[in-house]
Amino acid sequence: MDGERDYIRIEGTVSVLIYQNPDNGYAVLRLETADGIVTAVGCMPDASPGEELLLTGSWITHQAYGRQFRAEFVQRRLPSGTEGIFRYLASGAVKHVGPAKARDIVERFGDRALDVIENDPERLSEIKGITLKRAREIGSAFRRQISLRRLIEFLTENEIPPSAAMDLYRVWGDDALAAVRANPYVLSAPEFGADFPRADSLALRLGFEADCPERAEAAILFELSHNLGNGHTFIPHEKLLAASEALIGIGRETLAESLDCLCECGSVIRDDIAGQDACYLPEFYEAETYTAKRLLDLASAPAHGMGGFSAAVSAVEREQGVSYSEGQRRAVELAGKRRVLAITGGPGTGKTTSVRGILALFDRLGLKTALCAPTGRAAKRMSELTGRDAATVHRLLGTTVSDRGILVFEHDETDPLDADAVILDESSMVDIRLMADLLRALRPDCRLILVGDCDQLPSVGPGNVFSDILRSGAVESVRLTEIFRQAGESRIVRSAHMINSGIIPDLHGDGDFFFLQRPTPERAADTIVELFSERLPKNMGIDPSQIQVLSPTRRLGAGTHSLNLRLQAAVNPPGEGKHEKVFGDFTYREGDKVMQIKNNYDIMWRKVAGSSDVTGRAKSAGVPDEAGAGVFNGDIGIIQTIDDDRETVTVDFDGRLVTYQYEQLSELEPAYAMTVHKSQGSEYRAVILAAVPGAPQLLVRGVLYTAVTRARELLIIVGDRAVVERMTMDDRRQKRYSGLRARLTEGSAGLIRNRNLPGGTPGR
Repeated sequence: MDGERDYIRIEGTVSVLIYQNPDNGYAVLRLETADGIVTAVGCMPDASPGEELLLTGSWITHQAYGRQFRAEFVQRRLPSGTEGIFRYLASGAVKHVGPAKARDIVERFGDRALDVIENDPERLSEIKGITLKRAREIGSAFRRQISLRRLIEFLTENEIPPSAAMDLYRVWGDDALAAVRANPYVLSAPEFGADFPRADSLALRLGFEADCPERAEAAILFELSHNLGNGHTFIPHEKLLAASEALIGIGRETLAESLDCLCECGSVIRDDIAGQDACYLPEFYEAETYTAKRLLDLASAPAHGMGGFSAAVSAVEREQGVSYSEGQRRAVELAGKRRVLAITGGPGTGKTTSVRGILALFDRLGLKTALCAPTGRAAKRMSELTGRDAATVHRLLGTTVSDRGILVFEHDETDPLDADAVILDESSMVDIRLMADLLRALRPDCRLILVGDCDQLPSVGPGNVFSDILRSGAVESVRLTEIFRQAGESRIVRSAHMINSGIIPDLHGDGDFFFLQRPTPERAADTIVELFSERLPKNMGIDPSQIQVLSPTRRLGAGTHSLNLRLQAAVNPPGEGKHEKVFGDFTYREGDKVMQIKNNYDIMWRKVAGSSDVTGRAKSAGVPDEAGAGVFNGDIGIIQTIDDDRETVTVDFDGRLVTYQYEQLSELEPAYAMTVHKSQGSEYRAVILAAVPGAPQLLVRGVLYTAVTRARELLIIVGDRAVVERMTMDDRRQKRYSGLRARLTEGSAGLIRNRNLPGGTPGR
């Protein structure tokens, strides 16, 4: 077993089950061992008193409960002997069997009772009070446990975490173990969580040949899935074969044959696009082609509204007391004339004013408009700037999880959104799959307005959607370039535009932008902590809750990992009565600022009447309680309570209270400091940016530009001037394989050609 020298093994019988999570199998139990009673925690699905466990793991110290054994791997044995079997059945381990029925079963069948329940359950009907139907139900419930137990034992023996068993069983039921034995490479699928090397090692131990088709196909699928994390919606054929060859070391010809088989069965889609022989995973091919088709349909259809848009726009100007620039006026007018429109521009160019004008115009047209953004923070900011309710895209679409644990949206073609128009802000953050899901939820006559800054970093997920749409020319677009006078007085805004043009900003000024030269990461970190905890709160009245520290990197002396530890120590140190929970290498503490780092669609939240939000503002006492589900990647909250008795952490996400079990803390990370990538879509009163050496791919113009544009009132860059200069001049952008731009361009050209043919669609 990997790292076996670091593991300890203990063996015993379950005496008491303290806690069991039926969804993920996490359990807390008492184990009777030769050395006494032990508290054990870990993934032990359906653990029951009376069964024997061999646990592999390590000792930990719980702040409230003391020494516990954390099980990483579990081997389980059913009880033997009539007394052990009775104890097991009487515990309620098997559905429909309680203490009385357990005594009857054991008295009737003795130490063969469990064998009868599994293999000949109809015989249970020989016992008074058990019908034939109930006997079969008891047998079915027991076989589920046996199947899951044997699956866990198999995974444990082969160094696969038992947590994968729950997902495997959800998909294959009693046939899960047979499915894994038949093809261990299924474990490397994203939904099961085992990495490819572990699945590969298991398969080779089971006798699969190094050049077998199963191994070759799994390597190809792994490379396609892995590269989604690098932003690619497809991988070119030859690059895919080369990467797979490097991964498993088998011949290119064998891999090519396996890739052909995957294409024939539909597990991979191969298509000529953008000058590439492209290989896609099916769902991303479908998302890309669907997005292109829907956008082209919207672009080719007129928006039916009133005439005289110029006069209407002038009336909106008067109502709102503004004077539009040429670009803003064009954006508002086109929103009335087109079914789809893209608006881009840097800071201070009036995107928000344009959106307000479009909203007012749509109101005049009697349109019901929905506002949305990719993250909760971006949606909240959109709501504050427009005075209208805005939601995350996920909440707008209504998320739910299928029986197989797969995310599905409530709104799609069969149940579209009740909206005549949708305005999507921070569009550069939207990946190809989410864009396709949004388009599926639009009625055929719905309008779509895409707003964003195409010079910011692209989406974390696959695709380069907003940039592809703009560069394709298939969708009407407006680029706002005029910097308005008030914004132009901001050194933050001016510096952002200079950086975007490749001009090194003036680092000697003051106002709302300061640069502090600190030649080493250690000195930069010292200054950042001082600014965050003392100088800005005392000298400028800016509370730490309104300051966001950013860094291009996670590691090194001024990376987010080190900064979070130091910033927490400075502003939220341990205190009497302040509860803590150690998880990983961070000690979470009541009052800590934290961030959700993955989408969790089924975790519940509640709003309590009279509660306060993260800024400390009290809610209205008359506001009724609300409840809902879903916390999303990038949501920021404050830890309100840590309860060792219940082993829970409650986080306040701007008034939405979410309770996490301790084992769910991997979904959170400290957020005093965050990477620039994680800050996308947000705006902060004050930003402190660490400009320190790091990986070359992180020290580029897009990262610096995105960081600078996160600051609303104050920006302080701390670090090495040479790093700022290097980032400004390095305009490298990560190459992403995406076919959306080509599909839009080709489709748009086809529409134009058709309109010019006799009998073609009239030009609009």
